Amino acid sequence: MPFFSMLFSWWKTATYGTLVTTWFSGQAVGTDAFGNRYYQTRDGKRRWVLYNGTVEASRVPPDWHGWLHHTFAEPPTSAPFKEKGWEKEHRPNLTGTGGAYRPDGSLARGGVRAAATGDYQAWKPE
Repeated sequence: MPFFSMLFSWWKTATYGTLVTTWFSGQAVGTDAFGNRYYQTRDGKRRWVLYNGTVEASRVPPDWHGWLHHTFAEPPTSAPFKEKGWEKEHRPNLTGTGGAYRPDGSLARGGVRAAATGDYQAWKPE
């Protein structure tokens, strides 16, 4: 079963083709805080990531994203981002999980909205 799972469900883990490419021509570059592993070809022209878990692009932090897209020549392991005090930690997209944003009044939060205050006047065409 794992063979067919890896062959046909690329969104769960790396496919066999990616693993074979990584094995033969991949050079390990580093890992991020989420456990994703980053590779490049020996000449540095191709770069890719092997996700730790579900294949989801929002799980790549900004510094590694810049390196993957050739915005930065050096990987964050050798030339880390300069931290700014106002920046928050990177979080992947939490849509569809228990950590997703559910504002007051949303159906996922019970669907109860605050009562109207009466300061709204509906538009009426002339």
